[in-house]
Amino acid sequence: MDSAPRPRRPDAPELPEAEVIAAFGDWATGTGPLYRRLADGVRRAIEGGALPPGQRVPAERQLAASLHLSRTTVVAAYDVLREAGLIESRTGSGTRVAANVRTRRDVTDGRVPGGKASSIYQRLIDGPAQVISLTRSAEGAVPELAQALRELAAGDLSAAFDEPGYHPSGLPALREAVAAYLTGTGLPTTPGQVLVTTGSHQALVLVSELYLRQGSTALAESPGWACCLDVYRARGAHVVTVPIDDDGPDVTAMAAAFADRRPDLVYLMPTFHNPTGVLTSASRRRAIAELSARHEVPILEDNAYIAHTGQGDTPLLLAAYAPAGAEVLSAGSLAKVVWAGLRIGWVRGPLEIIERLARRKALADLGSPVIDQMLAARLLPRLAEIQAARNPVRDERLAYAEKLLRERLPSWSWRRPAGGSGLWIELPGADAAEFSHVALRHGVEVVPGAITDPTGRHDHYLRLPFTFREDVLDGLVERLAGAWAEFTRRGPTAWDGGGAGPAAGPR
Repeated sequence: MDSAPRPRRPDAPELPEAEVIAAFGDWATGTGPLYRRLADGVRRAIEGGALPPGQRVPAERQLAASLHLSRTTVVAAYDVLREAGLIESRTGSGTRVAANVRTRRDVTDGRVPGGKASSIYQRLIDGPAQVISLTRSAEGAVPELAQALRELAAGDLSAAFDEPGYHPSGLPALREAVAAYLTGTGLPTTPGQVLVTTGSHQALVLVSELYLRQGSTALAESPGWACCLDVYRARGAHVVTVPIDDDGPDVTAMAAAFADRRPDLVYLMPTFHNPTGVLTSASRRRAIAELSARHEVPILEDNAYIAHTGQGDTPLLLAAYAPAGAEVLSAGSLAKVVWAGLRIGWVRGPLEIIERLARRKALADLGSPVIDQMLAARLLPRLAEIQAARNPVRDERLAYAEKLLRERLPSWSWRRPAGGSGLWIELPGADAAEFSHVALRHGVEVVPGAITDPTGRHDHYLRLPFTFREDVLDGLVERLAGAWAEFTRRGPTAWDGGGAGPAAGPR
């Protein structure tokens, strides 16, 4: 930590209350009195640079209401911070981070200005905790992965090991396998139209670098997954959203957005949209592709959940409906159907665009790991078989999660998704962000709707993955039911002033 105080830059904007509270992290999951845990969370945010000198922090009564704590708890936490010289209160200016506080040097802390996914990324960085986190829906690896790894290790690897191993565009065998897979879905593809990426997330990053810069406009669905949208915000782009209904993005709203402010890139998740699970219809895909071609606006379709087959037929990829000359890129990966740890994805598009993306890929990492690509090339031809084996398990877990929710939380409502891995749940008359603070104290990290939709239309929703094992689902719903009971009482818990509390260990 730097030894010199760092003044707040005069041009630095004030963080809104929601971002200030998000910077506290999972403060409630520690041990000891609740006021001490809260003070520790604020201290880490200040000393880590997330809350710079001069930043206003919520007033005691306001923070108590937002976190559903007693005001006494917040007063005690702030007293600890004042005694440590970390915050100061002055009449007329409220409570702020002390001007002379010693923090890290004036470098970025990795958070995206205006971003919504900081807490989700932080959970990945922090790793496993005692909380059940709803920030991710990844499952364990399929058994076919271990089998493919054994087969690969038992084979002759000398040919692969004799060459340098640099393949910025992707291992030729894998590009061929991806092209064959996409062709089999009804989208004719050549290997030259495929760029292999380190997960589909890197595909989003590379595409954003190609099309977006400071002041650009990206058009996306609302609600949308914050981790993806923050990729575009990190480029300095303004994210404009259109609502989504049972058939997909609202084309009328898209046309209006195109006319009002021609976007530089359209980002969509047409196949089992995250977080709603909506499957965009074939007619809606065709209309979107034609609209985009008419306005000469590129589209990136994210097919991360395409292998999560729901009920009925799945339409062709959006790119298959695109008129000649349209610029539609299709991203995909093996993360959701094989294993998230196999960081292999791809983006398919026009040859000249793929070549430009390959140059950016080379600049980023010179190419994805070769052994991983060799494994992926073995698994892709078996993807339909792997998917068929995993879907019954996923269906059973969905049914079990719905059963538990109906029994323990009957006032919550949702629509069974067309596919994907999560339920988009509506809370009756409640702000999900406020509920998330109570849920965290009960050992559950919730993704509230406000993170997915800046318009406020989905503030009373939360995303609940159903891909956990049944024993984990049992504990998850039990904790949520306890948190909901406390939340609806509109009062602090009996253990508010001290003790480890329910979040201190598994229940």
